[in-house]
Parts: sequence; C-alpha cells; structure tokens
Amino acid sequence: MKVISYNLRKHRAAVELVELVERHNADVLCVQEADTTDIPDRIGGLRLADATNRNRLGLAVYYRENAYRAVEVRSIALKKSLHDYVLKPAEERMLGVRLHDIDDRRDFVVASFHAAPLTALNSLRRHQIRTALAELGTLGEGLPALMVGDYNYPVFKENLGQKVREQGYELSLSDSRTYTRYKFFRGHYDFATSVGFAIDQVRTLPQGLSDHLPILVTARHPAETAVSVA
Repeated sequence: MKVISYNLRKHRAAVELVELVERHNADVLCVQEADTTDIPDRIGGLRLADATNRNRLGLAVYYRENAYRAVEVRSIALKKSLHDYVLKPAEERMLGVRLHDIDDRRDFVVASFHAAPLTALNSLRRHQIRTALAELGTLGEGLPALMVGDYNYPVFKENLGQKVREQGYELSLSDSRTYTRYKFFRGHYDFATSVGFAIDQVRTLPQGLSDHLPILVTARHPAETAVSVA
C-alpha cells in the first residue's frame, strides 16, 4: 500500500494532487491545510472518504475505490494551543478512516494528522499525538493502523519515538527533510506512526508549491511479500 501525505500550505498545493497521485500510483492520500470547501470528490482514481468541516484549514483522506471500501470515519478535536485559540486555524486535528481491503477481506485504519504549530510546546504536541493514536484504536481494536501527517516536531524526535513506542506504535521518518521554508526550522516535520504494518520506506518527494514536501509511505502487512517502492 502506498500512502501520500501532504501539507498543502493553506491549500496552495491542491492543484498538484492529481499528478502526484497518478505519478506515484498512490492507494491512499492524506492532506492537511486543505480548504475542504474546495476539494473534489475524486483525485486520480482515489475517492474522498471524508474531510473535516470545523476547520479553517482542514484534513481530508482519499482512498483507491477499486481496492478499498470505507467502513467508518472519525474526526477529533485535540487539546488546543494558544495559536488555536487566537487564530482558530484548526479544531479537528485528526481524521481517521477504517478501510476494508476488498481482495484480502480485512480491515485497517489510516489517518491524516496535523499537530499544533511550533509556537506550542513539544509537550502539547505529544499530548495531541498520544490522544490521536488512542482514538485510532476505537475505529477497530487490534487493527493495523497508520497515521501520517505534519507532526511539527523537528527536534527531540528520539523522545517522541520512545513515547510513541510506549503506546505500541512505531515512528518512521522520511529519508530526507520535509520542511524548507525557514533556515533555522528546516528538518523532518512529516512522519508516519504505525502498528500492525511493516514500513518498507518513507520517501520525501520533490518540493512543489507548499513549504512542506510530500512524503510517500510504503506499508505492508508483515506476512506479505515486500512490494516495490520504485
């Protein structure tokens, strides 16, 4: 399964999504900072599972409709930062979808996630991540789950990885940095957290109109033969 995650930078990079999905043959697309009043129902063979509706800049999840079927969708609001109270950019910061694999006849969960910005403390973001991962379990206890998105966590990632492992998840970084806008804040911002999946690769894709670079996550059930990531 190939999953693309992309922070659209206030919807600016939305025009790139069709080409991005088709070029990399994505099975799932998770976006952040989307104008959810201006997104299509389908993108390059992917169908919209759902999008948040209480955000100025929202989340959306698309899936390949000839391979999967959406079973349940859930969005949640997470603990707010001062930035959230003042500017109100996002109330719902996690959108999870339970998908049914039509061929394999099994379910799994994918989610798009957007943590509070760098004006907040790492402790707040850890709280948001912990709450989001716990919520994923309510979509299907014991199911494989993959949460991708903008974690806004460029430093002390080792500590975050330990906290994530304490919840039974694994944190996966991409092969190169995913944020380049400001010199002193460049680094890895866009991650994947997973349980029940083997993550073959997390690759940073070329930069487009956003200050974030998209990431491509290639995941499989551990019992499956490794898939090509070319």
